[in-house]
Amino acid sequence: MNHVVTERGTPAGPPPPSPNGGRRGRLVEVVIPVYNEERVLAASVERLHAYLTSAFPYPFRITVADNASTDATWRAAVDLAARLPHVHATRLELKGRGRALRHVWSTSDADVVAYMDVDLSTDLDAFLPLVAPLLSGHSDLAIGSRLTRGSAVVRGPRREVISRCYNLLLRTALAARFSDAQCGFKAARTEVVQALLPSVEDEEWFFDTELLLLAERNGLRIHEVPVDWVDDPDSRVDVLRTARDDLRGMARVARRMLTGAFRAPVGGRTRPGGAGPDGARAELPAGMARQLPAFAVIGVISTVAQLVLFVLLRTVLGPLWANALSLVVTTVGNTAANRRFTFGVTGSERAFRQQMEGGLAFLLGLVLSTGGLAALDAAAPGASRAVEVAALVVANAVATLVRFLLMRAWIFHPRRVRAPGPSEVHATAAEESGGTPS
Repeated sequence: MNHVVTERGTPAGPPPPSPNGGRRGRLVEVVIPVYNEERVLAASVERLHAYLTSAFPYPFRITVADNASTDATWRAAVDLAARLPHVHATRLELKGRGRALRHVWSTSDADVVAYMDVDLSTDLDAFLPLVAPLLSGHSDLAIGSRLTRGSAVVRGPRREVISRCYNLLLRTALAARFSDAQCGFKAARTEVVQALLPSVEDEEWFFDTELLLLAERNGLRIHEVPVDWVDDPDSRVDVLRTARDDLRGMARVARRMLTGAFRAPVGGRTRPGGAGPDGARAELPAGMARQLPAFAVIGVISTVAQLVLFVLLRTVLGPLWANALSLVVTTVGNTAANRRFTFGVTGSERAFRQQMEGGLAFLLGLVLSTGGLAALDAAAPGASRAVEVAALVVANAVATLVRFLLMRAWIFHPRRVRAPGPSEVHATAAEESGGTPS
């Protein structure tokens, strides 16, 4: 029995019947969210359907979720639903991959829901290992990972660097423990994901990252599967826009974490030692609660100092040189202040090396702020000093976040700082275990 639903701002009604003749079974629903994919949709769904029919041991449903395509994608989806058993189609009038997944998953009657990118970049042999721990109850969510041992990935250096930097930001800033948030190959137990969805705010590309962070925050178990993955050369994802939206999403989630609002009505697993989902794992990474306020105060002072220097130097220099010189002076002071007050490193040992490494963070800030001023000058020649200062504030905000992450994860990481004495070892151990030194 085939099923086609068009959604126009309201739920599409009850979920379609199971493809195994109405018996409950262990049904797995695979969602393929699409937007203007008329050229590849039919071939991809036919390939997936043939694979699941011949090699997958559980009943399945494939749902094509068209989110507001403007080409012939919807007609192709309807045709597939008419021709192939266990293939269904639903259409939303608003765009957004997260919105499409939310709509299908929230009404699914399957035991496990999953999704794949329409290009099927991930080798399908990883699908059974992805869903098996969910069907057995061992895990709550599962993700394919291109960044864990055992994976085999073919893609360009640009996307590789962006992906690794993004996941590094998640691990450093938000204490994520999963390795690959962006791989389009994920699954979850349906009752778990339906409990999480009301607390997930994003409707686009950050949707699954937010879902994973929320699950981890609530003590759920995430299973990772190394995958074979080949980059789609025809990908039309706007990398810069997506990166900007992801940074905004991370900032929003961080605010919810700090206020204790990043919660969902789902029972987490008890951890070894009796720690529940609201235990230590749900806290900020060790030391961050103390480091963030100090870094913020130093950052505000440095920013004000840099802006004052910029305005003074601007009277005798051009905007690019004034920006560079003011950044050099304030970066040296910023690194020294954070070394002493944020990360508690004293003495002269390795101070020069740490200043040099802090200089790399300065270079990043220089690139961001200089690029912003150059773009401003190209777009609005002769802009006022107030507009130039506003552009600097925005660029410095982004650079400040990245600088904190670099300082915490690299420059002043405990393993790279001088060997501590016995009392310092005791204090560090107490802090990392969530206690206080005696």
